[in-house]
Amino acid sequence: MNTDIVWSNLLNELKDELSSLAYNTWFNDTKLYKLDNGIAYIIVPMPIHKRHLNDFYGEIITTKLNKLTNSNYELKFYLQEEIEEEEKPSIIDNNSNNDIDKEISYKENYNINNNLIKKYTFENFIVGNTNKFASTAALSVAENPGNMYNPFFLYGNSGLGKTHLMHAIGNYIVEHSNKKVLYITSEQFKDDFTKVYKKDDNGTNFNYIEFFKNKYRNIDVLLIDDIQFLGGATKTQEEFFHTFNNLYNNNKQIIISSDRSPNDLKLLEDRLKTRFTEGLSVNIYPPDFTLKKEILKNKIKAGDFEGDIPEDVIEYIANNIGPDVRSLEGAVTRLLAYSAMWGSKTINLDLAIDALPDYISKGMGEKNDIQRIQRIVAEYFQISVEDIRSKKRNANISNPRQIAMYLCRCMTEESFPRIGIEFGGKDHSTVMHSVEKIEKEIKANKDLANQIEKLKKDISTV
Repeated sequence: MNTDIVWSNLLNELKDELSSLAYNTWFNDTKLYKLDNGIAYIIVPMPIHKRHLNDFYGEIITTKLNKLTNSNYELKFYLQEEIEEEEKPSIIDNNSNNDIDKEISYKENYNINNNLIKKYTFENFIVGNTNKFASTAALSVAENPGNMYNPFFLYGNSGLGKTHLMHAIGNYIVEHSNKKVLYITSEQFKDDFTKVYKKDDNGTNFNYIEFFKNKYRNIDVLLIDDIQFLGGATKTQEEFFHTFNNLYNNNKQIIISSDRSPNDLKLLEDRLKTRFTEGLSVNIYPPDFTLKKEILKNKIKAGDFEGDIPEDVIEYIANNIGPDVRSLEGAVTRLLAYSAMWGSKTINLDLAIDALPDYISKGMGEKNDIQRIQRIVAEYFQISVEDIRSKKRNANISNPRQIAMYLCRCMTEESFPRIGIEFGGKDHSTVMHSVEKIEKEIKANKDLANQIEKLKKDISTV
């Protein structure tokens, strides 16, 4: 039985039944590895796909697969790295305790002021290696609020897309359910709580207390942005702690964002930080060079510029502006305005250099250390950077890739997950395996040790 044909037929059926967003997120990069002894081995791109596909699409996959093959199969999900390295797969427990209603109710939404910005959706969130996990996890939460990753904690530097993803989650839930959704900032929560102590004309505040509790506890989904600004507000933190517990204990979804991880929120009470770490915490990393270019192209397209923007202009901006999305968008806005001011229908590199001196002076000057190491290693072994980032497994590419990963680990302060992202979205375990492998070979292979030293000198002098 040809597994590629079976899986292709199954995916074609799913494509007709699911939204393009759901299909592209959960099924686009999957593959049926083999059918053996009543088990269907399915390769998925990220660990989050294992649980989600099993819990929320397992029944429909099993039904269609059994119909196509005239057999009965149990589903097992694996990462590509687990297959390649012949490790014992981490098998997902198919006996889920979640009793999720598969039918989505499209009742009229509650008429409340949810504060959501409609333009922020999953469809217009530009996805790349540095934010793919965050985007996928966010959609998982949006599809199953209260049942998947609660609380969901997004963190990262300003301007990387946290707020966009929060609004995307809220907008998706409002569109696909009748749940009450509320988006606020921590400053808004603080202001609302302060009003609890203000008395009305009758010398009481009972009405406002009732309003406050109704606003924050009679909801299904709470999205609170910039939680770090609750730091130092002791009474507000206490009230938020009680609000959090009330929602959490009633299986209401809580989504939180911050500019730092839960454990780094030094001014927040320990009991709050403990609550935040009970769910899933996801870091959004700064965009890499490839994602920057996609963001720029999308911004230019949205700006309705009549002419074409040359690739060298886009690369110039991507290479010198960053690392946040707002700076990229600001540079495009400035460039288009500068072009319009001078009546130019053609944007070239000279015009971009003239238009963006203030932005470039704040830019990075170069892509990043990982990409610089990739370029130098690629040049040394006479292969392309795209090869190093690819999934190609032939020795003339995989060996330089492992050397590059090793050099990134020992010559930068980047983490294993971050290095993996820059190498085409590799899992952190793959990076660890490569680093350990090169460390061992250096001790036994003098030629390799000399190569590594030569590359280190080249990297240090660039």
